[in-house]
Amino acid sequence: MEKRQELYAGKAKSVYTTDDPDLLVLNFRDDTSAFDGKKVESLARKGMVNNIFNAFIMERLQEAGIPTHFVKQLSNTESLVKRCR
Repeated sequence: MEKRQELYAGKAKSVYTTDDPDLLVLNFRDDTSAFDGKKVESLARKGMVNNIFNAFIMERLQEAGIPTHFVKQLSNTESLVKRCR
């Protein structure tokens, strides 16, 4: 799976296209902000913690029969997800 063009960059993560038009890569970043974005800093391992926690929750939802966009965790900071419309 090849990560390609950035579609969106928010406060906590970036979304990238892949070579499969139905799948995207979520990159959870270490960026953090305060005071309506006036103070922006990096917090070590924030992206990793958020990605691992997100994967845990999405897997528990799927085990309970609740469909999600989550496919799999690719690395400590990236997950593969289904494109939703």
